[in-house]
Amino acid sequence: MAVRVTMADVARAAGVSTATVSYVLSGKRAVAGGTRKAVEAAIAELGFTVNTAARSLRTGRSSIVALVVPDLANPFYAQLAASLREELRPLGLHVMVCDTKADRDEERAYLREAVQQRFAGVVITPFRLTAKDFLLLSEAGIPAVVSADLPFGETDLVTPDARAAMRAALTEVTGAGRRRIAMIAGPRDATGGDPRLELLRALAVQFGLSLPGRLVVRGEHTREAGAAGFAHLMGVKHRPDAVFCANDAVAIGAMDKAEELGVGIPGDVALIGHDDASFASLVRPRLTTVRYSAVDVGRAAARLLVERLDGRVTRRTVRVKAEFVPRETV
Repeated sequence: MAVRVTMADVARAAGVSTATVSYVLSGKRAVAGGTRKAVEAAIAELGFTVNTAARSLRTGRSSIVALVVPDLANPFYAQLAASLREELRPLGLHVMVCDTKADRDEERAYLREAVQQRFAGVVITPFRLTAKDFLLLSEAGIPAVVSADLPFGETDLVTPDARAAMRAALTEVTGAGRRRIAMIAGPRDATGGDPRLELLRALAVQFGLSLPGRLVVRGEHTREAGAAGFAHLMGVKHRPDAVFCANDAVAIGAMDKAEELGVGIPGDVALIGHDDASFASLVRPRLTTVRYSAVDVGRAAARLLVERLDGRVTRRTVRVKAEFVPRETV
């Protein structure tokens, strides 16, 4: 019986990474001429082909990869979906996008469906799942990649490396004379905690600042939660002069409420988002934020998933570098 040739075999023969083999196959990213020739020679020598039908018969899995996200209305997740699809489609894998509205029952339902339908894999941003929930996938032999700030058990992880970016944001804020910082953070019952809040608190100490509980508002990662959170912060005694937000959608909600209340941004209050979603540079004033590239997240998740499908068994973490983007709200 012939031994199956994988992308990992091609990568070893060519002396490159599996990601580079993927790029040569897809044609979606530039690869140096010499490297491309080495990969093409290895493909020809080993007789490697992408055969979706054969793979499905061999593994008992479909060619579908589920992308499970909490809010498809957020452009960050739309960009993530496009990036993941661009990387996987040339390899015969199809992306199905699932919107959970950050609801635990919906999150678990999609994991069960992945098992029942024998999906090729799952890429997920979980809000209310636990590491134990992912045992359902691992026991079925279905690889999962988590896009989150913290790991969930033995699943592969794509996570932001945001410390330097957040430090730069605080430097900008304090340089503008702001000393009373607040945050519109994520929900209290998120099973991954709120690492963005924890990072801000830890770094604030280095700037001689504090982030007391009365200046932290909890809510979903939505525009509506941002508006409600900003309204609350504007009603406290000694209200803040700088507000950090869990993501850009929250920040836009805060801007909506600021206009309604007659609060100047950034005149009265500086505002800092997170992710650099596509609308962040379109609103007025343009939103100062921390860029966490959805395109890079999608590429990293695709790479990890393909490695798992090619036989890797050890857990891996990829840290995507975040970048501070100064615009007009500080």
